[in-house]
Amino acid sequence: MRAAVLQLNAQGMSSTKLYNYIRIASKNNVKLLLLGEYTLNPFFKELEGMSLSMIQEQAQHQIKVLGELASTYAMVIVAPLVTVKKGKIYKSIMKFAPASHATYEQQILINYPHWNEEKFFANKIAPLKAPLTFKVDGFKFAVMAGFETHFDALWSELESKNIDCVLVPSVSTFDSYERWKALLLTRAFTHNCYVLRANRIGEYKEQDASWKFYGDSFLASPNGELLEHLGNKEELMIADLSHAEVQHAKKLWKFKEHAKKRV
Repeated sequence: MRAAVLQLNAQGMSSTKLYNYIRIASKNNVKLLLLGEYTLNPFFKELEGMSLSMIQEQAQHQIKVLGELASTYAMVIVAPLVTVKKGKIYKSIMKFAPASHATYEQQILINYPHWNEEKFFANKIAPLKAPLTFKVDGFKFAVMAGFETHFDALWSELESKNIDCVLVPSVSTFDSYERWKALLLTRAFTHNCYVLRANRIGEYKEQDASWKFYGDSFLASPNGELLEHLGNKEELMIADLSHAEVQHAKKLWKFKEHAKKRV
């Protein structure tokens, strides 16, 4: 399975870079492309100052473009999008396949005083359910938003799903790269699956602070090793994922087997 991460800053309504990079990915036989959070929409703090109609127009445009690209290039595209339904704004991750698309509404949103997505978006606060899962050429993926990867309960929901790779679009900032690397490498190891993380780049400035999104998109192995990673520039990362490597790690460490004995 060949997958790719496209590491970009916020693109707004422009699709030029997206078209160019997807052509490159297609020529390299990429079957799945992952984008970071707030790549196709303005950053959350900017959305707070935008009208509902503008947010809705942008969402409709991006959904149309991504659907067309997935169909044209026979590729699955996983992209975080801000969507609008019945006059309410939701933070979602969408999976575009050549003939269909699916939506996962983020279940746990940041709610800190300086960054309160939970208050702004209409996503329901409800009992947790399993994240979106799907297969591409027999390889099984799950999708989890960056902030959600902190929560054991969501990972537990994936225990019975036999996931090969967890896709993690993120929007990490404030020099947190070492913490994120430690978190996701550990998650990859304890669940013996790949973790493919896409973090956006760029900067958001407000009066008393500068929010720098540092990239560092990477691929973690089922043994918790860092296989590939990007810097802090615009870049496309192409990686080969092996179902056999996932199965070997599960048989070697037997974490699930140990747990089953004690239920």
